Amino acid sequence: MGKTYERIDGRLRDFIEAQPLFFTATAPLTADGTVNLSPKGLKGSFAVLDERTVAYLDFAGSHSETVAHLRENGRITLMWCAFQGPPNIVRVHGRGEPVFRDDPRFADLLARFPDIDPAAHGLRAIIVVTAEHIRDSCGYAVPYMAYESDRELHAKRFAREDDTSLSAYFAKKEHIATSMDGLPGVPLPLPPLDLS
Repeated sequence: MGKTYERIDGRLRDFIEAQPLFFTATAPLTADGTVNLSPKGLKGSFAVLDERTVAYLDFAGSHSETVAHLRENGRITLMWCAFQGPPNIVRVHGRGEPVFRDDPRFADLLARFPDIDPAAHGLRAIIVVTAEHIRDSCGYAVPYMAYESDRELHAKRFAREDDTSLSAYFAKKEHIATSMDGLPGVPLPLPPLDLS
């Protein structure tokens, strides 16, 4: 039987932080817009900021649908599944915001992710989510699957880029600055990534 939680703490927080993979779901306001569902991984790229706030690093990718939807309406759902151990699914329904590199909050937020090199992955933004509803469910139908390791391909690909070449790469991509539905996505060119 599912349960609703007031905060992300204790066993719930431990479960979320232990998962190597989670999913994000967003949608635009228009009824015929594209619903987006994305897997997120890379150890160290997710953080629980407080009992009702989580964040993850938004790295280089082929599209910017999540960022565009959040800029338009802020709605987001995050979901974690137990692929090992006792069955469990946790969803955080809330309001999200992309915090871009030139935002005054960016450096302090980035410090919450000490275990990952953001420069190696083409960091575009930090997605901050404030939970409105926190729920779990049984997960009885979720299969057992074993986590082996993170893939190295993303870092190998984007570690070759500096801020200028990364901006040029994004400018050539069809759905980075503008989403598939024509919404504003990642602002280009990217401001410098200050890691000092």
